[in-house]
Amino acid sequence: MKKQERLAIICKTLDHYFPSVFVPLTHEDPYTLLIAVLLSAQCTDERVNSVTPKLFKLAKTPEEMVKLSVDEIYAIIQPCGLGKIKANGIHQLSRKLIDNYQGKVPNTFEALESLPQVGHKTASVVMSAAFDIPAFPVDTHIHRLAKRWKLSQAKSVAMTERDLKKHFLESEWSKRHLQIIFFARKFCPARGHDLNLCPICSALNEKKSPVNADIPINKNNSIAYN
Repeated sequence: MKKQERLAIICKTLDHYFPSVFVPLTHEDPYTLLIAVLLSAQCTDERVNSVTPKLFKLAKTPEEMVKLSVDEIYAIIQPCGLGKIKANGIHQLSRKLIDNYQGKVPNTFEALESLPQVGHKTASVVMSAAFDIPAFPVDTHIHRLAKRWKLSQAKSVAMTERDLKKHFLESEWSKRHLQIIFFARKFCPARGHDLNLCPICSALNEKKSPVNADIPINKNNSIAYN
């Protein structure tokens, strides 16, 4: 099967099962989104969303956040895991936003990635969801499926991101990354993967129809960044 045929099946199937996807982390603006995404590392969106209202009630701007001590932040976010590291990161990045960016979240990758505890994936999510700037955050799910679907043989997520950006339209990067994550969780897990029950893998391997009417469609999907 040619690559364009594979891509057509992948895109058609993703759009069929997950026509509407969104970042499910509770936030009001770029700053609260940045904090929520930072907290979501190795944590579910449900747990983050149970914690952030308590944190944002006390501080939802950099100016308010730096008035809290690291220990006060830690006491609230501890259920998210990696509490000390995340609490320090939140306090430090809030201070840097005040000192370097007038308390505003910058809208460039270089500036975002210069903030404490903000890596490329976190920056990509913020760029996409907060500023509507095309980005393709790649996590372990996307890295795995890109290889399984023969879209990339890269050994690193950075190289997988490069490959996927070549395959998908730039205007669809943000949507595709969310769709692939959700598809991985629902149909294409790392362990216990059943080829016959996976709409994309079965279609790519057997040239079957890319959709299965017996599998229910969820039109209100959400993704966790963990």
